Amino acid sequence: MEDRVAPLLLDWYRRHARDLPWRAAPGSGDSAHDSTLPSPDPYRVWLSEIMLQQTTVQAVKPYFAKFTARWPDIAALAAADEAEVLAQWAGLGYYSRARNLVKCAREVAALGGFPSDEAALRRLPGIGDYTAAAIAAIAFGKRAVVVDANVERVVARLFAIEQPLPGARKAIQARADTITPDKHAGDFAQAMMDLGSSICTSRDAKCLLCPVQEVCAGRAQGDPLRLPVKAKKKPKPQRRGTAFWIARADAVWLVTRPGTGMLGGMRSLPDDGWSARGDGDEQPPLRGAWKAGGVVRHSFTHFDLELGVAIWAGGQPDHSGEGEWWPIDQIEEAGLPTLFVKAARLILA
Repeated sequence: MEDRVAPLLLDWYRRHARDLPWRAAPGSGDSAHDSTLPSPDPYRVWLSEIMLQQTTVQAVKPYFAKFTARWPDIAALAAADEAEVLAQWAGLGYYSRARNLVKCAREVAALGGFPSDEAALRRLPGIGDYTAAAIAAIAFGKRAVVVDANVERVVARLFAIEQPLPGARKAIQARADTITPDKHAGDFAQAMMDLGSSICTSRDAKCLLCPVQEVCAGRAQGDPLRLPVKAKKKPKPQRRGTAFWIARADAVWLVTRPGTGMLGGMRSLPDDGWSARGDGDEQPPLRGAWKAGGVVRHSFTHFDLELGVAIWAGGQPDHSGEGEWWPIDQIEEAGLPTLFVKAARLILA
């Protein structure tokens, strides 16, 4: 069964590969590829893989276009100011990715280019096992076992793996290794991703369209949608906090968050340190010349947040610490994280 998967999937991929702005044509990642096809650009492969972590293709497309227009290669990004990169990243979330992006670009530029083997790639900032395997396979044509969430689902169904996630990941990785070909590993990895995103999805299993339906154990059992088995999720803790809208006639006071921690290095409204408070901590009442401006809600990976917005209503603006007055009519250009964009829009509405 294992030796049939790659030929079936690669044939399907050559005919049905998604057209993505960071992707080279099928066959171009191999050492003996058609010379008329441009080789994959390691910079574009790396940038897209970092952006796609925990993020959808549709959300990434405009950011990828913006970044590659502004910083077209690794040298340009290595020379960029981190604050500017963070501002351009605003709204994409998981901001440690952006900080590691700059660190990694500088290391790669110093090396003279990306290394091609997984071990060396894993030593670079922000590159873990999956991303190293993806870059090695897609950009350099190396045999590497590439397993993201889509591939996890496909493999779990293909082999009818009953163990619940996340405990099943070791078995899924081992099974994925048995079907990864020695040649065309980059195309195979992308074919598995495409299969999981378009046919073998979390909500549907379009088995009649699947190129590997004949060898799929999950389909043979009659209920592929029950796979992969997932452990019951624990409810997220709820946090509460306050952001402060301090404005004068045409500007609002913005601060830059500390370089480490939640939303590190980003411009934001001043706040009361909600990221350090745990579930159940009391929210202190507003005191002094403040009035309530409403509440915004935002979900982070490990907790949900209710953020009250307090408006300074005491005449002369009261602020302290380092910051800057930002034109209110240009607030969308400040590079605020989504949480604070919601807060600003609430007040301006």
